[in-house]
Amino acid sequence: MKIEMKLAEMGIELVLPGPCSHPILHSKQTGKLLFVSGHGTKIRGKVGASLSTADGYAAAREAAVHCLEAIKLHCGDLDKVRSFVKVFGMVNAVETFTEHPQVLNGVSELLLEAFGETIGSHARSAVGMGSLPNGIAVEVEMIVELE
Repeated sequence: MKIEMKLAEMGIELVLPGPCSHPILHSKQTGKLLFVSGHGTKIRGKVGASLSTADGYAAAREAAVHCLEAIKLHCGDLDKVRSFVKVFGMVNAVETFTEHPQVLNGVSELLLEAFGETIGSHARSAVGMGSLPNGIAVEVEMIVELE
């Protein structure tokens, strides 16, 4: 539970999600890889219009926390994470917005701070979308290697 203690020091408390309301799973494991479904944020709006890049960063960080909650739900202990292999982030942004990487740094910097360089480093894609479900600002999915 070292990771959860680190998250608590960072002011982050994990709340396990309930069952999915859609015909999907929060995550699915094959071999040692856990594919975490896209998780969003309560922050709504378009980055570059009603939301700033900093707002998008906060939304991405919140979405990352929801991904961590899904991982914990699946394996019971975040200390079982061996590597964050890939992060895919979608930013609900205006057509002219170009700071998608800075928004997704909200995910990357959280993972690096909580898990350290060896586990927290990851490949990443940061893309803009014309819209996201329910008008959320950011959606994040992950591929994680478990022990």
